[in-house]
Amino acid sequence: MTIEVRPASAFEDVRTLVGPKSPGANVCWCLSYRIPSKLNNELRGPARGEYVAELCRTGPPPGVLAYDGDEPVGWAAVAPRSDTSFARSRTIPHVDDLPVWSLWCIRVRPGHRKKGISHALIAGAVEFARAHGAPVIEAYPIDSGGAKIDVTMAYAGIRKNFERAGFTHAADTTSVLAGHPRVLMRLDLR
Repeated sequence: MTIEVRPASAFEDVRTLVGPKSPGANVCWCLSYRIPSKLNNELRGPARGEYVAELCRTGPPPGVLAYDGDEPVGWAAVAPRSDTSFARSRTIPHVDDLPVWSLWCIRVRPGHRKKGISHALIAGAVEFARAHGAPVIEAYPIDSGGAKIDVTMAYAGIRKNFERAGFTHAADTTSVLAGHPRVLMRLDLR
């Protein structure tokens, strides 16, 4: 199996990874950290997908997708932190004033897990941010201390996977996900 990671500009493939099963649902689309909470609450049903379709058409795309051949099997959300709610977070600190990019969601489709796709997505997100001039990329994964994490809550990633990709611990946070602390991990791209 050869995994290729590409910019998420193909809306139908993004829909496959982060769109809800019902087009009228008011969930996911990986928007909760990307847009202000007021807008997130206002976007209902199909309007959520339409918003993401517009993100896919404009540059840069809203993240990266992993493909096994032509099949989309993974998603990673990555964007300038200034364009996300992390820019205003009270629980995740800013280490410095660099215009960092944030990597906050990794999703691998059922049936494709445990094949290294999340590692490919992290590497692809790093390259995507670097290609768009990011001096640093941050992630906010769960530090579970090796404890098992529910797969639905593992979207933030796990610390050891970011360490394997060369990220280093930059700060603790007061953010908690699935009962586990999240840490701020960074990778300098300069």
